[in-house]
Amino acid sequence: MLLLTYGLGLIGVFLEHTLAQSVPSFSKNVSDCPGYSLHTLQESNTGLTAQLSLAGPACNAFGTDYQNLTIQVTYETDTRLRVRIADSENNQYTIPESVISRPAAPAISFTNSSDLIFNFEPSPFAFWITRRSGPNSAPLFDTRLSALPETPIPPVITGDESTALDGFSLVFEDQYLQLTSSLPHDTNIYGLGEVIASSGFRRNVAVSGGSIQTLWARDAGDPVDANFYGNHPVYLEHRFNETINEAQSHGVFLFSSSGGDIMLLTPPNAKQSLVQYRMIGGILDFYFFSGPSPVAVIEQHGALVGFPSWIPSWAFGFHQCRWGYASLNETMEQVQAMRAANIPLEVMWNDIDLYHAFRDFTSDPVSYPGEEMRAFIRELAANNQHYIPILDAGVPHATNTSDVYDPYTRGHELDVFVKNPDSTEYIGQEWPGYTVFPDWFANATQQWWTEALKNWSDGGVEFSGIWLDENEASSLCQGSCGTGADLNDTSIPSVLPGTPGNPVPDYPECYNSSISGPSGNITINGTLTCTNSSALVGLSARGLGAGAQTGIDINAPPYAIHNGNGDLSDHTLATNATHAGGIVDLDVHNMWGLMEGKATHLALQDLQPGKRPVIIARSTFPSSGKWAGHWLGDNFSTWQSLYYSIQGILQFQIFNIPFVGADTCGFHGNTDEELCNRWMQLSAFVPFFRNHNQRGAISQEPYRWDSVANASRTAISIRYSLLPYWVTLFANASMRGTPPIRALWYEFPTEPELFAIDQQFLVGADILVTPVLSPNISSVEGIFPGRGQVTWRDFYTHAVVKASNGTATLSAPLGHINVHIRGGAALLMHAKPAYTTTESRAGPFSLLVSLESHSNAFGTAYLDDGLSNPPAESRNVIFSATANELKISSCGNFIVGQKLEALTILGVTNKPSKVSAGGKNLQSSNWGYLPDVQELVISGVSVDLNGAETTIAW
Repeated sequence: MLLLTYGLGLIGVFLEHTLAQSVPSFSKNVSDCPGYSLHTLQESNTGLTAQLSLAGPACNAFGTDYQNLTIQVTYETDTRLRVRIADSENNQYTIPESVISRPAAPAISFTNSSDLIFNFEPSPFAFWITRRSGPNSAPLFDTRLSALPETPIPPVITGDESTALDGFSLVFEDQYLQLTSSLPHDTNIYGLGEVIASSGFRRNVAVSGGSIQTLWARDAGDPVDANFYGNHPVYLEHRFNETINEAQSHGVFLFSSSGGDIMLLTPPNAKQSLVQYRMIGGILDFYFFSGPSPVAVIEQHGALVGFPSWIPSWAFGFHQCRWGYASLNETMEQVQAMRAANIPLEVMWNDIDLYHAFRDFTSDPVSYPGEEMRAFIRELAANNQHYIPILDAGVPHATNTSDVYDPYTRGHELDVFVKNPDSTEYIGQEWPGYTVFPDWFANATQQWWTEALKNWSDGGVEFSGIWLDENEASSLCQGSCGTGADLNDTSIPSVLPGTPGNPVPDYPECYNSSISGPSGNITINGTLTCTNSSALVGLSARGLGAGAQTGIDINAPPYAIHNGNGDLSDHTLATNATHAGGIVDLDVHNMWGLMEGKATHLALQDLQPGKRPVIIARSTFPSSGKWAGHWLGDNFSTWQSLYYSIQGILQFQIFNIPFVGADTCGFHGNTDEELCNRWMQLSAFVPFFRNHNQRGAISQEPYRWDSVANASRTAISIRYSLLPYWVTLFANASMRGTPPIRALWYEFPTEPELFAIDQQFLVGADILVTPVLSPNISSVEGIFPGRGQVTWRDFYTHAVVKASNGTATLSAPLGHINVHIRGGAALLMHAKPAYTTTESRAGPFSLLVSLESHSNAFGTAYLDDGLSNPPAESRNVIFSATANELKISSCGNFIVGQKLEALTILGVTNKPSKVSAGGKNLQSSNWGYLPDVQELVISGVSVDLNGAETTIAW
């Protein structure tokens, strides 16, 4: 949740602030940098080590050049290669194992079996990575000067000379590191975030002007083409050779917590494109993943940073929240209204309205009294529902003897807060007034955090999960603002939306008050006056690193990265804020959200032993998915935000944070009936499904409009029927890093017409979702991968799609989202989706099989208790269809209590003369055949999924 005063989303707005930082002591001319020469090479059975020495006079472009570097190349597995370039003095900051643990050094040699090969030139030093396998020997990553343009490249941003590329040698200084690689002109880049990219999910490097991915966590409400909450310097690159119809993917990951810019661009008239890294600290620690499939790249990245945490089955239910539930009674009313409307509600949330004086770990004694909270949450639990509250990053500073606030008192006693350089507590400002911030590097912080969460729960807020907000970390004053301040002042530093004098008056997008009247409750037909596209409008409003280095400008690094807020300390901790051991925030800023998520996960494991923690965090970093999920932040109630949500969800699959979703119906501004209708349908097919909006805006709970309520009931019913599929997809993510949500081209990598598609997506490999993303339309164009060689069937009618040239116009009346099942799929489902996931899981199973043209299908289902962490027992069920029979088998020690009682088999070309189950013929009343859709429906069976193999034949 974000305040409203800083909508600096456009690059042109923030460049004035960023480029105003002057650094007269440095030349800032990287074309003068001499690069390095390699010597003292030592090879081992796992790779090599060598020294790099500056090849000429130091250029000192944005800092002081290191004379000597060390390069270590390690073949870590057959598919992962590490290239680490660091200063030989070990002064630069590196991410410690205590924050992100990595796999142990290889015990065997992969140098001769690795699919990746490290090649180098000694002077000037350059390296390139090639494949051992495949027909294409073109380098995957190439820093040779001969592969790069000889002439300077114009600015990426017109008028911003700092974005011009005028030198490509390796630069390694104490405050500036630069490395450049060539890319094929027609390559496809995905990832690098967190970002809402105007070019779409594909980061097309050939677009005019190129793009910049800035790495600096900041509190900003979903700006376009600018940095905001999270930082993930990893990209997935896909190359397609049309001549031989060959496609291969690989990944590149820079393991660094430093701020920086990653430039993607194509020089004018060039035959290749470029990626250039410009970092303001740390080292150059690269990991390369060989793929060769996109899914394999994502899995290999997960194997390095940590696979996603196990998600309990209840978290796949529908979640309801808003900023603005002023009391417990109002919160309870939402639960009651949802049940009265028969719209399934799994989890109820509270925003900062819950707090007493906006303070973490509290509930207001008047509006949210503790014992009444306890009774409410226990009533939810008795109805198989759950409760999640918010936690903000800033902890209120309370020193007045009459102001008893234990979280601060105890934290001060244990010395767990971030400091100023003079060792006093760093003071920020947030909703409760003056705040301090947990220092996740301090020895006692984990103990303190766990105690605070326990005390909160013991006091009545018996949470099932935790929502981590503002954790970039956000602060409303710049720098430590405690000096001379009245720290007893607990007034809110800004006026909240919805407060008298600060309304949210804007009409919903496309609203025409002259037609509909100013009711704020738009009707569907004839009231929308905008076109089908809409613009998103921003709000008006190993070494210790720099902490131990001399001559470092901590407050204003000489190279000004393109941070959307300009000054790096604006709206967050100052860069000289000091953590335990002398670490300064400049080096670790981007990891604050990750470390809070990790601490919260470990705390919940202690407080709720044996249960899978549910944590949703705003700021993320590589390995965050091991501890938490993510929501896409403070979006807008616009059609463009609806579209952008797909891009964000696809992006976070690459980052191995698959449990992700948007604020359904939009957070900022006022939604309308049609937008909310379409958005509730879309979100029913994404991992994290929550409706949430801002204080002062119109209410948007799905029961508010009849059409939205109807659409929600239908979509959630489908979602709950598909829970076994969701659980299976996320089990694969937790065990192997396999992404649950996929771009179409992941499954069809040799179809270039799919490479830019981000208006549709796949759930797993088998369910294609084609949402409506524009207003006032009743049909949608869908592309159907496979070029006619794959059968796609309508999920509702089971009819085969007739796609001309791979596309079809699909009927999409309000309340209907197009969903299709892929030929060859076999999906285990809940036969009777109910009001909660627990009730749905208690009912019998059904099976939906969609035979491909050759009469084959295959599917698996992972089943466990949905709660235990780690899973104590599990069972894998396998469905395999060939010719006219379906075999069902399983393995594992989890006992499945429910039986498989119904089967639907699509693609049965002729009516069977008989149907048998387990060798026994079924009565004709237990099966039926629909010739128009070639559908065989079987009921009256009771297949034990724990037993021996069962055969269904027809």
